[in-house]
Formats: sequence, structure tokens, C-alpha cells
Amino acid sequence: MSIETKIATLIDKRNIARLGGGEKRIQSQHQKGKLTARERIEFLLDEDSFEEFDMFVTHRCHDFDMQKNKPLGDGVVCGYGTVNKRIIYVYAQDFTISGGSLSKAHAEKICKMMDMAMKVGAPIIGLNDSGGARVQEGIDALAGYADIFLKNVMASGVVPQISAIMGPCAGGAVYSPAITDFVIMNTQTSYMFVTGPKVVKTVLNEDITIDRLGGAKIHATKSGVAHFVTSDEEEALLLIKKAKYP
Repeated sequence: MSIETKIATLIDKRNIARLGGGEKRIQSQHQKGKLTARERIEFLLDEDSFEEFDMFVTHRCHDFDMQKNKPLGDGVVCGYGTVNKRIIYVYAQDFTISGGSLSKAHAEKICKMMDMAMKVGAPIIGLNDSGGARVQEGIDALAGYADIFLKNVMASGVVPQISAIMGPCAGGAVYSPAITDFVIMNTQTSYMFVTGPKVVKTVLNEDITIDRLGGAKIHATKSGVAHFVTSDEEEALLLIKKAKYP
């Protein structure tokens, strides 16, 4: 294979990776009033400053015919860049790929990014939009969350950790943000809960809305999990941009 062919193949793979779950799912994300993972990073960071790594990582699951669907990036965009010329490390979960659910490979990407941030003393920004653990991977996905929780604890007091809840996050997707330094929610698309209203109905026979269970208002006024509430995603990202990092 010639160098030109290899370069063309690389460019094609990058273009595929940047599409995430595909145009239809990107449109669905926009229809819900949500930005995509890459749009969020582009909005947050200084222009042309983002350096992505592990773009071509895929999951390693073969159960439930998962080997037939191995999207590049595996549902999370990781890298580093600058905010107002200050270096930060960031991950953004991609809801267009398996609902942003966490696999073992997905977790490894986040942990690698957190290790790099601690090594250079840079803030860690998490843009969370995930349904939680990927059920097809079972205990491997849960072990991935355990690895992330450990990194959260190790980074505590070492580098700032800021979490922005960008979509309906459940399970491990909210355990990790809850133990970071600051949690930002918006009133349009943010939800944090251990499990959803349907499970509450099944287990407790109690009817509860998604807003009352895990909306921005309930977490800012009752549970205390959310430190800041914004009107939309863009305001949340602007709030992160304004932060005075040490």
C-alpha cells in the first residue's frame, strides 16, 4: 500500500469518526435541543486548539453480536486544548453512539485523559451525556466505572474537576460527576438520577416526572448535587470558560 493510499485511508477514518453515530442521530440530537459531543468541545475550547487522542478506539465486546457494530471512538471524545489560552483536558460523551453508554474501552479513554491531566496539573472537564453502563458488557462496563471513580478520588485536591451534565444521565454517569468539584446543570436537557421514572414506578409504585426525579431544580435546591444551574448548554459551556483556573 502506497503512502498516498494510507493517508487517504486515514483521512476517511477520521471523517467517519467525526460523524459519531451518523447524520440521522446527529439530527435527532439537534432536534432535542442538544449539541453533539464535538460541537460542545468546539464551543468550549479556543479555536483550533483541540488535540484529540484515541479517535479510532473501538469496544472489544463480542456478546449479543456487538462485534458487528464497532463505531470509531466508542462513544466518547477525549483530548486536550486551551480555554482562554489555559490548557485543560476534556472528555465529551457522544450520545449518538449507543446513547453515550460506557464500555471498558470508553472508560480506558477517560482514565488515560485524567492521568495525563494530573501529570501536567491541568483541569479536567467532563461533558456528560450518557445512559450509564453499557449493559451488553456487563461487569466489564461496571469495572470501567470503578476505574473512573478511583481516578476522580486520586485527582481530588490535585487538579480542578468540573462536570457539566448535558443530557439524561443515569447510574455511573452521575456517580462520577457527583464526586467532582463542581457540577453544572441546565434547565433544558440536564437530568441526573440513579435510575429512571419507570423503575421507580415498578419498584415503589410511585409516579414521578423526570424533572422531579432528577432535573436541575431538584438537584440545586434539594439534593445539593448541582452547584450551578444555567438556562441551556451554551450558557453552561460559557460558565466553564469563565472559570478562573489555578
